[in-house]
Amino acid sequence: MTEIAIVGGGPSGAMCGEQLARAGHTVNIFDEHLAWEKPCGGGLTHKAVECFPFLLDNPYPKKLVSSIELISSNEQSVMLDMSHPIVIYSRTVLNGMLLNRAAEAGCKVQRSHVVSVDTSAAKPRYCVEGEWRSADFLVLAAGARNRLLPETRPLERDELEITQGYFVPETCDAITVKFLPHFEGYIWSFPRCDHLSVGICGSMAAHTSAELRSHLQNFVKKKKIATDGAQFYSHVLPSPRERTFSERTVVGKNWAMIGDAAAWVDPLTGEGLFYAMRSGELLGQALGEGCPEKYPARVKAAFSAELEFAARIVRRFYRGSFLGTAVTTRMVQFLRRSPVFRQLMGDIFSGTQDYTSLKRRLWGHLGITLSEFVSSVLDCPAPAPLPRGGAAAD
Repeated sequence: MTEIAIVGGGPSGAMCGEQLARAGHTVNIFDEHLAWEKPCGGGLTHKAVECFPFLLDNPYPKKLVSSIELISSNEQSVMLDMSHPIVIYSRTVLNGMLLNRAAEAGCKVQRSHVVSVDTSAAKPRYCVEGEWRSADFLVLAAGARNRLLPETRPLERDELEITQGYFVPETCDAITVKFLPHFEGYIWSFPRCDHLSVGICGSMAAHTSAELRSHLQNFVKKKKIATDGAQFYSHVLPSPRERTFSERTVVGKNWAMIGDAAAWVDPLTGEGLFYAMRSGELLGQALGEGCPEKYPARVKAAFSAELEFAARIVRRFYRGSFLGTAVTTRMVQFLRRSPVFRQLMGDIFSGTQDYTSLKRRLWGHLGITLSEFVSSVLDCPAPAPLPRGGAAAD
């Protein structure tokens, strides 16, 4: 495979292109926008910085944030300190940096719109600017709602979420996350270098755009965030369900999907930047070896098991209750009372604690009520008591 065409110049497409160009391939990246803003936080957790150290070690403007305020639906709040800061970029800056790295590695980056693809022949074809071209392999990185879907199905409404937001010319030093009653999603305020990204995300199947905008307007009014003159954005992102991972094909004989197009997003938090970059890197490595069929297994080993776990618990987290009160409200109440629980949740938000190993940390570190609370959300029962005088077998 000497010539690779990548449709989409976001973090996944740029990262994949850089990997392939450095391996000596001819790479063309097509994107109708290139570097552009999106209504999202733009935050990269510690696992992203650990995997890609250049995200921290560069001259591009960024903001490091070490605290996060959680607000329940009944207005109780708690402040969490994170041992590792979240690195927050403007999406224009982040996308621009990644595209620059891809171009420096040898990619040809073009501001063009690919309108159709055909993967039925041995070599895939794509139509750009009214002209059909061919490549040895086609990488689809054009987002959650793109219709360039060879041999797979589009994401359905309950596998998508709506995001809306403002970029407000204010600054602060902490992230804010606000939960809402009976709402699958949350409101956020992420401080960037010279502005705030203030927005809301919610399930497309469960909520309307008008409902989201009403909640967001109430939040900015209550927080006295001035949005007069602030630019308003709306976008659609993936929010995968359990079936998403088993029913959708993400690689074929001459094509593959990465990033949002593949629905590599945490449905619980909405985090997608790390998974976009990592999936682009993993596909680039597999293609560089001439083995694209290895891509799904490598994604599974790297992170998709985490996303599948989040998909299993997301509805219980946002819609469930514990001792007669909403899970998100109970979480804030317990955080206000327990320093150990605050540390645990701080590690989850900073990206140093994954979901699947959480239960190993759970029992013995928290009190019995807190342990039962987290277990009810994770759907993991308490471990059997140790036999008297002995240790449990592995």
